This record gives sequence, structure tokens and C-alpha cells, in this order.
Amino acid sequence: MSHLINIFLEPGKVFAELKEKPSFLVPALLAAVLTALAATLYFLNVDAEWFANQQLQAMAGEMSKAELEQMGKMMPGARTMAWFTAPMVLLTVTISYVVFAFYYWLAGKVTGNPMSYRQGLALVAWSSMPMVIGAVLALVAVFTSSPQSTFESMQLLSIDPLFVQLPMDHDWSRLAKSFSLLNFWVWFLGALGWKTWFRTGWGQALAVVLLPSILIYGGMALFALL
Repeated sequence: MSHLINIFLEPGKVFAELKEKPSFLVPALLAAVLTALAATLYFLNVDAEWFANQQLQAMAGEMSKAELEQMGKMMPGARTMAWFTAPMVLLTVTISYVVFAFYYWLAGKVTGNPMSYRQGLALVAWSSMPMVIGAVLALVAVFTSSPQSTFESMQLLSIDPLFVQLPMDHDWSRLAKSFSLLNFWVWFLGALGWKTWFRTGWGQALAVVLLPSILIYGGMALFALL
């Protein structure tokens, strides 16, 4: 349990110990549960009527008035979304951890630094611990923000809303709302873990850790430009 504190204070020491005894369940559950809780509480506290209108307005440019009315009848309300959101968030977090762990396992093979799949899971889970801070801030935002606030505005350390507030139909809205400043901390921890385990330079460690994010955010940026 001391790792939960030391990952923020002495991350190098934590990763040195994790190489021989990799663990991932506690940090993974903590991140997944807090993220799911923040999302669930948002949908339980948001103004349900306002939320429904916001959803319809977002689709107004793509549908006729009759289609919007039909969609309004079929669309689940905010309270219903609350109970769907928690399992969906847990599933999404689980899948992301599994995929990224496989990526690290594969990257180890390619770079000549073999690791077990369990070590890959440990590297993903512990380097993602800064996202717990984001989930806690989202919980605070849920209880301090207006009930007529978007879910994206709960992500207080994302480019949107921290620096800009873009409409949902803006070309750069998706990227701005998806990119959190906590990413830099996550990348640093991931690179530090890789460097500590395999005694590589920062160049290789950062290249391995950053490659998936470059592809993901680069693709989003390219889509926004086209």
C-alpha cells in the first residue's frame, strides 16, 4: 500500500521494487472505481431536462426536426445513463490496460528488453496513477459545478475547459477535451519505469511510452485539420 503514496514521492524506488514483484490490481481498481464513480455521480446530479436538450442540440445539424423528436423519445435520460456509465467506464479502463500492457510486452520484444505480461500491466497501472488525481478533481467538480454543466467540463485539467471552452461541433473540440495535462505526468512515470527496469536512456524510454499517444492524438489532430 505504501506504493500508492511513494509513486508520487519516490517513483524510481517503486518501479525498482515492482520489477521483481509486479502488481497492478490495487492501482487499476482505484483508478477505475474513482473514474466510474465520478461519471455516475455526474449523471445523477445533472439537470436531466437540460442534459436531454443538450444532447438533441448536438445533433441538430445532422437531423430533421421530426428525426430529433423521435430521437428524443428513444434517447436514455441522464438517470438511466448513470447506471449504464459505471460498468461501461470499468470495461473501458480494463480494455485500455489490457491493450497497453500488450503494447509494452511487444515493445520489450522489439527493443530486446523482454518483460512478462504481468510486468506490462504493472507499468500501465502504476504510471497511470496521476489520473486518480483527475478523477478526484472530477468528483469535486460534480458537487461544486452548476447542474447545467457538461460532463466534459468536469475534466478540470483538460485543455478544454482549463484553457479554452470550445463548442461540441468545433473541429478541435474532441482533442481539446481529451487531452489532459496529467498526460505529461503519466508519460514521465511510464518512461521512468521503463528506464529503471531496463537501464536504457531517456530517449528509448520516452520513444516507447510516447508512441501510442503520438498515434492517438496525432490522428485526432489530423482528423481536425481535414
